[in-house]
Amino acid sequence: MTHPGEQFYPEGVRWDDAIAQRTLPDLLSKAAADFGPRTALEFRDRPITYTELAAMAERAAAAFLRAGCGKNSSVALFLGNTPDHPVNFFGALKAGARIAHLSPLDGEIALTHKVSDSGSRVLVTSNLAALLPTALKFLARGLIDRLIVCEDDNWGKVGTPQAAIPSDPRIVTFKAFVEGATTPAQWPQVSVDDVALLQYTGGTTGLPKGAMLTHGNLTSAVSIYDAWGKPARAARGGVVERVICVLPLFHIYALTVVLLSALSRGNLISIHQRFDVEAVMRDIEVKRATYFPGVPTMWIAIAALPDLDTRDFSSLNAIGSGGAPLPVEIASFFERKVGKKLKSGWGMTETCSSGTGHPPVGPEKPGSIGLMLPGIELDVVSLENPAKVLPPGEVGEIRIKGPNVTKGYWNKPKESAESFSDGRFLTGDIGYVDTDGYFFLVDRKKDMIISGGFNVYPQMIEQAIYTIPGVHEVIVLGIADQYRGEAAKAFIKLKPDARPFSLDELRAQLTGKVGKHELPAAVEFVDELPRTPVGKLSRHELRQQQKPAQSTQPGGRS
Repeated sequence: MTHPGEQFYPEGVRWDDAIAQRTLPDLLSKAAADFGPRTALEFRDRPITYTELAAMAERAAAAFLRAGCGKNSSVALFLGNTPDHPVNFFGALKAGARIAHLSPLDGEIALTHKVSDSGSRVLVTSNLAALLPTALKFLARGLIDRLIVCEDDNWGKVGTPQAAIPSDPRIVTFKAFVEGATTPAQWPQVSVDDVALLQYTGGTTGLPKGAMLTHGNLTSAVSIYDAWGKPARAARGGVVERVICVLPLFHIYALTVVLLSALSRGNLISIHQRFDVEAVMRDIEVKRATYFPGVPTMWIAIAALPDLDTRDFSSLNAIGSGGAPLPVEIASFFERKVGKKLKSGWGMTETCSSGTGHPPVGPEKPGSIGLMLPGIELDVVSLENPAKVLPPGEVGEIRIKGPNVTKGYWNKPKESAESFSDGRFLTGDIGYVDTDGYFFLVDRKKDMIISGGFNVYPQMIEQAIYTIPGVHEVIVLGIADQYRGEAAKAFIKLKPDARPFSLDELRAQLTGKVGKHELPAAVEFVDELPRTPVGKLSRHELRQQQKPAQSTQPGGRS
């Protein structure tokens, strides 16, 4: 069998199932035609139907065209989780422009780079106090020519802190921007090969790179998920799902797995502006949400609820974790306590999120990221020679090929070329595949620690530390070590009322779970661990915080 994992695919699903491609405006138009009166979005208890969403997006598209934002132009979106995002996202795309996503949690250096690198002369933001002042700085410095400001109160007053919109001819409210815009005689021709999105990623060794994601890349990712989940949806009788969207829409995980996939199927998307565990639980227990995709930190927070045993998760048909490796202990704890399997798939920005998935039935393989999804080819290659494919069980770098994979990085031909080997994208993830076709992640290539000549993978140590009672969250970093060159240091956030333990106690509890060369050489207890904008624990940010301390304390022990 060419793809051994195919034997465990859901019944009726094949690896070579047809993967459809179309443009994103077509995706929304078809959804509006098929599901018109259904609720597409719910925000602050306000429903927005498919017909209404498509009409709002079309009106925005006409306004973008009138403003000169058509083919070969970039529009930056600096927005949080509100309906303003999909309206402007689909609107700019229908006008023929490409989108550049900006993260509201990025610093000014990264944001400035993304705006200038993407060539975005028009930026859409909100009058929220957390966003508008930063956007105004871009205008003052001449980075953009026009600022479109969405007014948060248009979706209902909830008391969110807002900033005053200055009087400036270059600034226009979204309401004024779309006023009087008329539908053109003909919309610009948009192709599946056109770049739809510049999704910035990386930046751990320099400034972020814009992955060029085409209309075809993004819609093929939706089609891949459709093929994979079709039997499960059929078994549920075509029920309209209520999907919790607490993941940020500017992130590829939420964009593909939630927004695009849910809209293409006629589901309801319940938009949350931020992750609040009790608000999510109300969506599940009271509003009877059926699908909740989250990141590990969200599941850790839910697992830590003191009354977890009495909470009602019965409405959920499916739950999932992505964006970062899910601790095995958290998955097993959740299954024991709640009785639902929490599986962690794998994907990345450059693959429009899709990569691997877990079949509903098949071998139980704790720690696995699952099987490669239909239409996607994965293999494992030597760290020294990316053209050398390794046999099952050997650890190397994972490569990927598929219709969902980026064609490269914006304005970076050299980095684009270096990211591919034999036409396959080099993911930077280290892992292996077993004889059944199940893939396992060991760590990120850039996070690997070389200790005494041995490769040490922080994620494997973190998985072991999560088995220790009292540990809430953990990040392991490599630190300078005079004897080994590098050694592992654990940064641990404890659960409430848990007591710290010594390095010797930590090493004793890990002995036998990890190799001797993997035992941490230092431990530090912290009140909080840094997170990325999507809520993942951030090893990179923690590493940046530790640099001054490490430069003065070579041993790194605490």
